[in-house]
Amino acid sequence: MTATFETQRAALADVVAIPVTPFAEDGSVAEATFRSLLRRLLDGGVRILTPNGNTGEFYALTPGERRRITELTLDEAGDAAAVLVGVGHDLPTAIDAARHARELGAHMVMVHQPVHPYISEGGWVDYHRAIAEAVPELGVVPYIKNASLSGARLAELGAACPNVIGVKYAVPDAARFAGFARDAGLDRFVWVAGLAEPYAPSYFSAGATGFTSGLVNVSPSVSLSMIEALRSGDYPAAMKVWEQIRRFEELRGADASANNVSVVKEALASLGLCRREVRPPSQEVPEAERAEVAEIAAGWAI
Repeated sequence: MTATFETQRAALADVVAIPVTPFAEDGSVAEATFRSLLRRLLDGGVRILTPNGNTGEFYALTPGERRRITELTLDEAGDAAAVLVGVGHDLPTAIDAARHARELGAHMVMVHQPVHPYISEGGWVDYHRAIAEAVPELGVVPYIKNASLSGARLAELGAACPNVIGVKYAVPDAARFAGFARDAGLDRFVWVAGLAEPYAPSYFSAGATGFTSGLVNVSPSVSLSMIEALRSGDYPAAMKVWEQIRRFEELRGADASANNVSVVKEALASLGLCRREVRPPSQEVPEAERAEVAEIAAGWAI
């Protein structure tokens, strides 16, 4: 590994914020609101943003909307934060999005877990290798949710593509993560706990140095307090934060994470920061749960 990507590697070892995509009353992307939410994250101390992540409703956005979200994020972030642009879908679309990000000045892309029903390990390597080779100047971060993928395959990809610098690992199994990271190369990649704050302490104990967050949209200070505790090795302090966010994340994770995004948007709506609407196949938080979400959000230091 050369020093070329050291700045990007360092940026990944942090709270990797996944901004929501707010919608206007007519259903379009609310651009001014999106900018204000980004500015709130930046002013709150967030230093890496992932536009077009799952919390941003990546799969519900049109290609044009995804491009616009990338443009708005890079413009608003400027030099204040690193930007890790989410790309995916079919290979030509993913490559086109990665090149668009490069043209706008992004330094990294996150490649969404392929959703094709017939994924082979070799095909997974081929898919990511084609994207990485199309943008050799960019750091590339695979998003891994596939529990059957072996660490050896990631090692193979890393050997072929030096710009594959990190991994967003989102398999809910800390023991599997520990083995996978060591099989792939613990020091070769930056390991980001892709299941956010609930899994961050256990994944940090096994080698992760960053974690993703949707909750950070609601309270940057809560997420940042957790990573500061983890960086210092103060696991009791990290678990105090874990207790603080537990119920919020349980609501997001219920029913196979059906309300993962809508709970975050509901919290933001309760604070008057954006509308609660999400796009199908997601749905808004049921009326019966809205007061609880609002109470949690109001109880955090904003």
